[in-house]
Amino acid sequence: MRTGTILRTAALGAVALMTATACGGGEGGGAAETGGPAPADPELTLVTGVYPLEWLAREIGGDRVAVVQLTEPGMEPHDLELTARQIGEITEADVAFYVSGLQPAVDEAVTQEASDKALDVADVVELHAAGEDGHDHEDEEDHGHEDDHAHEGDDHGHEDEAEAEEDHEDEGDGHEHGDFDPHFWLDVDLMAQVADALSARLGELHPEGADEYTANAEAVSAELATIGGEYEEGLASCEHREVVVGHTAFSYLTERYDLEQMGVSGVDPDTEPSPAQIAKIADFVEEHDVNTIFTEPLMPRATAETIAAETGAEVEVLDPLEGVTDDSPGDDYPSIMRGNLEALRTALVCS
Repeated sequence: MRTGTILRTAALGAVALMTATACGGGEGGGAAETGGPAPADPELTLVTGVYPLEWLAREIGGDRVAVVQLTEPGMEPHDLELTARQIGEITEADVAFYVSGLQPAVDEAVTQEASDKALDVADVVELHAAGEDGHDHEDEEDHGHEDDHAHEGDDHGHEDEAEAEEDHEDEGDGHEHGDFDPHFWLDVDLMAQVADALSARLGELHPEGADEYTANAEAVSAELATIGGEYEEGLASCEHREVVVGHTAFSYLTERYDLEQMGVSGVDPDTEPSPAQIAKIADFVEEHDVNTIFTEPLMPRATAETIAAETGAEVEVLDPLEGVTDDSPGDDYPSIMRGNLEALRTALVCS
């Protein structure tokens, strides 16, 4: 992991390279702008690293705010590593808009370079503990195996546990989300709360635009409420409530609409499922007559296809909205949320 000194050195070098535009994302720039061209003469610059926050920022900021997206289109956001230029963009931005625990590289850069400019979603809404609403399904059988061998060489076992604990802590610096699930944006009410917080922050920084930011946030909240109503109605009467997903990113959605989530992987999509976990999911699919294994645009389909072939289920896409790709069921946040609803209604046989 980079030290603070390295980060500061990289940031200083990057600032010298930045163009005169506030967004820093023109031709040849390091940041990908997936939501359209930047305003010609922005009042503020906001930097973020995940698509749902980019969508919120563009909708609320309008023509007054240039939004820099750090994650290239089609890239898994959990795997983001920042370039020197991107660290400079974080340093120079008026707002660093992020979810702590989602992208460790962003967390570190914000802490070192832009803590006074941070708007952390974890400070705005109550995030789920990583383990709520089915997140621990994948661990249950493995825990049983651990019990079977708990007394085989106690000293050796304690050493292995200590090493495993160290390994787990090291992984936390790379891809693990830590104690909380960051995928709050799948709950439209939480998105509305964050929209209000963002409009308030932008209004504080740029009072002349405060009324516009507030009006934009109200429009976003109204659209989110409409989407929430569609989910309530669309998932009210279904033959099934069990959802098998690529990784357990959907707890906010499944909890809100009284569904049960079973994940091929955990909250971290890089976690490879064990053979025991794959077998357990196949048993779950057959036991509950699940007809669809959901995969994601930014995840390989191989494991889902293996389970589907064994159980007779189909493989379809349920998008956790970590990015927009050609395989997403829409081209922006509202259309992808609605595409997800249709996929769920079909899989759960809803009337």
